[in-house]
Amino acid sequence: MDSGSSPVADALNTRPKYVASNTLTDPRWADTTVLSGDVAAAIGELKARPGGELQVHGSGRLVRWLLANQLVDELTLLVCPVVVGEGTRLFPDSGPDTALELVESRAFPRGIMLQVYRPAGRPQYAT
Repeated sequence: MDSGSSPVADALNTRPKYVASNTLTDPRWADTTVLSGDVAAAIGELKARPGGELQVHGSGRLVRWLLANQLVDELTLLVCPVVVGEGTRLFPDSGPDTALELVESRAFPRGIMLQVYRPAGRPQYAT
């Protein structure tokens, strides 16, 4: 029968994980490292390592911080055909504008779109 795990959880359990936090000291998930203090420098060091990628799952606040600190190489968005009346914005309502270059897009049968973007500097606006 079901052992209580899933292929996604099993895959995540076998990978190193990093948590950006100034309060967490003892993470409970296997192979987890807490990044605190100069998080930008720590992420820069991780990005400089060969072979792999860093992913952010479920933290819009961290994504906004990474974007503001120019630490995002690629942004993958899943756009679902649902209108939500309220919630937290993914992108800030203030700060510098960032151009995004579309790298890939795919449509799925139920209307979900996967879009992959790379930050492309400051946008050029028509005058």
